[in-house]
Amino acid sequence: MDSLLVRAATLDDTAAIAALHTAAIERWQRLNEQGDVEDVPYSRLTLFERWLHGGPWMSVETCAVHLTHLLRGAGFPIVAEVDGRVVGHAEAFHGEEPPPFGNHLHISVLYVHADRAGQGVERALLEYSAALARELKCQRVCLASPEAQEFYAGVDWRLLSSSRHINWPARPGQVFYQAVPHLESSPAQIRGWAMPLGRRQSAWQEWVTRWPDLWAAVPGLREQRIERLRFMVAGSPFFVMYAQSPYEPRWTSVYLWSATPPTGPMMTAVSDQAYKLGYRRLDAVVAEGAERLLGADVEPEGANQEIYCFDL
Repeated sequence: MDSLLVRAATLDDTAAIAALHTAAIERWQRLNEQGDVEDVPYSRLTLFERWLHGGPWMSVETCAVHLTHLLRGAGFPIVAEVDGRVVGHAEAFHGEEPPPFGNHLHISVLYVHADRAGQGVERALLEYSAALARELKCQRVCLASPEAQEFYAGVDWRLLSSSRHINWPARPGQVFYQAVPHLESSPAQIRGWAMPLGRRQSAWQEWVTRWPDLWAAVPGLREQRIERLRFMVAGSPFFVMYAQSPYEPRWTSVYLWSATPPTGPMMTAVSDQAYKLGYRRLDAVVAEGAERLLGADVEPEGANQEIYCFDL
């Protein structure tokens, strides 16, 4: 391989990171006024329509907002260069959660250009992340991509957790609770907390990328209905975010952070509040042990989420 360098990303890398991710999209599409899918040139898509193809990395503008947020302390953006050209990108988040996760570094993004796949770039990004984890005195490195394991041999990968992606009906319930808007976005509030609902990556990553209001300047994202609430049930506080589906206005994705294990009354309060907000269906990635608290009417919603790790 040519000269390979892995380093912390800077804001100067914004255009290269966006180009890396957009190069993987074979067809740019949107819904027309009749509700049909049509192919359109990238230049004709709005920032929101580009976002729908894969998130903030789909345009220079939203990538710059996201990268700035990470560089201000939310996470660790990383790039891999070959002869000065960015060919790989990773993002890692330091979190502290109850077992089995503990003090860990979670890699939420690990992407390499197709022309460089399998040539050592993935391994270099993982080695850089592992070195960062050791500096942070983490117990383990985690990721939700089992494919990445083949690029970092010589360590004992193991399955750490498995969660189901499901949906279930929102219903009014008989439980006493308080739910008030909560806009304070400091992640220090959830240090050491678990995430029984909505944990696709890590509790810290989900918080720092979802709770702050980062996208108020982006039409389409600005109009997405989001409620951020602090609940109190039986003396136990927890935080919940409801994010309206961009396709089904009466559906909402649910994200829940809690210092205590989930209980039936907590789940009843979440469903009741969703119903009061006008939603009729909820969906979330649900941790083991929490699904049984949601009742018998749950339905599968996409693939299960598995988190792998190796200990340091």
